[in-house]
Amino acid sequence: MQEIVTPVRLDIWLWAARFFKTRQLAKQAIEGGKVEVNEGAAKAAKAIRIGDRLRILREQERFEIEVLATSSKRGGAAVAQLLYSESDASRLRRDSERERRRMENAGMQAPAGKPDKRARRLIRALGDIDAL
Repeated sequence: MQEIVTPVRLDIWLWAARFFKTRQLAKQAIEGGKVEVNEGAAKAAKAIRIGDRLRILREQERFEIEVLATSSKRGGAAVAQLLYSESDASRLRRDSERERRRMENAGMQAPAGKPDKRARRLIRALGDIDAL
């Protein structure tokens, strides 16, 4: 891991810490208000320093982390985890939310494949059942 003493852009750090697959996805999340730095709004070019606190909303997961190191190079997952520490409350909340979503979807079973011609006709004939 290459530690850099100088500050790093927020979008680069999020990519290097493996929160997003690409810098472009990180930038879109920042511009969409999904990332906060020190309890405030952020821009992609904001300089991240050691000790900064970030709130990251990624899909249905919310991370509250503290920056432990800065890096502009993307490494392996083990290296990326050394760049930040997640609060225990954040980790517990994510785990409970994940378990809640799993329980909500426990009874749902995805169809085995696409509906055939007969099934599509039946679906169209039923129309929007929720509208009733």
